[in-house]
Amino acid sequence: MAVIFPSPEWLKSLEEKLNSDARYNQIARNWEGDLLFDILPEGSLKESLTMYLDLWHGKCRAVEYAPDSAKHAKPAFILRSPYNNFTSILLGKLDPMTAMMTSKLKVEGSLGYMMRNVPTVLDFVRCAREVTTDIL
Repeated sequence: MAVIFPSPEWLKSLEEKLNSDARYNQIARNWEGDLLFDILPEGSLKESLTMYLDLWHGKCRAVEYAPDSAKHAKPAFILRSPYNNFTSILLGKLDPMTAMMTSKLKVEGSLGYMMRNVPTVLDFVRCAREVTTDIL
């Protein structure tokens, strides 16, 4: 079955992958911080979309597709970018660290914390790439 990004099924698959992947669990064992993907319309995505992930010590405690913004008003990180940049990262065409450093992927939150946790960030992206079988 194709898991299309972005979709509730993709987000649920990512949650399951993060929670079952021993490598991610070990690498992210010290990570503390929830994040919100803010995907801006571009290409085949016609309106903005948000996805929320609660990441804590190598586990994903919760996910929400198109969450109520008031419920998660202050996530530790907001990753904002047009749709095509997100898909380029997921398809391996754009390095996530390069995307952050060139503002193709804007980070709200402690960039210093992210930079100190590059292995966690990169392994998170590995997991996201592994569950992405198709794009919108």
